[in-house]
Amino acid sequence: MLHLRVYGVSHTIVEIGNWLEDDGSARHVALAQGVRPHHTLLTAEISPEVADDVLDHLLTHGVTGEDIAFARFDDVAPGTAGHTDTSLIWVDVLGQAARNARPVARYLVLMMVAGVIAAFGVIELNSILIVGAMAVSPDTLPVAAACVALVGRRRDLARLAVLTLVLGLAVTCLAAILLTKGLDVLDLLPSGFNVTDSALSGLTTVNSATIGVALAAGIAGMLAFETRASSAVGVAISVTTIPAAAYLGVAAGVGESDKAWGALAVLGANVALLLAGGTATLVVQRWITARARAS
Repeated sequence: MLHLRVYGVSHTIVEIGNWLEDDGSARHVALAQGVRPHHTLLTAEISPEVADDVLDHLLTHGVTGEDIAFARFDDVAPGTAGHTDTSLIWVDVLGQAARNARPVARYLVLMMVAGVIAAFGVIELNSILIVGAMAVSPDTLPVAAACVALVGRRRDLARLAVLTLVLGLAVTCLAAILLTKGLDVLDLLPSGFNVTDSALSGLTTVNSATIGVALAAGIAGMLAFETRASSAVGVAISVTTIPAAAYLGVAAGVGESDKAWGALAVLGANVALLLAGGTATLVVQRWITARARAS
């Protein structure tokens, strides 16, 4: 269930409370007199399936967005203990996307750190380091934000999210390049190091596995984004981006331009397929939600 709190002019809030009761959109509707004269606070419990419709009604009846608050909570009652409703709430998803589409400093630093760790994994032939880099990377957030923006036809938000994703991956690649060149100059690369010996050497050609994994990762990333589990499922997204970006950086750092271009092609294909998988998932979910509301 969702807890709804609305504050505003008394006669407007009373009308909204009556509508919620009569429409059956809410339960436990209550009104409390505000300290400010002729203002009232409304509280109610509503199901996630009607949250977007209720919000539209509030906004079209003179309530400002600043005076509306939703909070998700678990029902603790016979037969529902521990149950958490994870229904799609568009206003919630869109709000998350707007926050995560920006290239904030923390995001860029984490992408840089992921590039350094993954580059060491490529150089030292250490798959554990590469997995660790995928766990550090926060690129799930701009990917999911871009999918939300595409479905919601928010062009500016989509451009910002894609720019943030590209910028983050560029930082990852640059970190890997600088690390590799630095180790090379200091003669600290492993003796006889050859980038083709890496377990990631296959990341220079787009194949059926590339397509299947990236599409599946896009689906998982979108579902995780909606349920606040993005950090736990972030590796699903990063498995298609961080290894390729790190391999690209290491290959470029040692002058293997052919390998670097191949990794760039794989990285570009993966990003496109991530967006396709995530966007398709969201489209299907919105269709299911719309049918549930209509029934």
